[in-house]
Amino acid sequence: MAININRIQAVKKADEAHRQNLKKNVEHRLEMARLKGDEQLIRQLEAEQAYYQ
Repeated sequence: MAININRIQAVKKADEAHRQNLKKNVEHRLEMARLKGDEQLIRQLEAEQAYYQ
């Protein structure tokens, strides 16, 4: 039983790390799009960012 609990905790931890990495990636891409002034990409990335939050 302890093995299952450890596995579940590991999966949850990996899932959270994955979500945080996705959010950081979108934030960086959004920053770059803003610097370039790419309005269409900015709107798309803002929608993606809202999805992850």
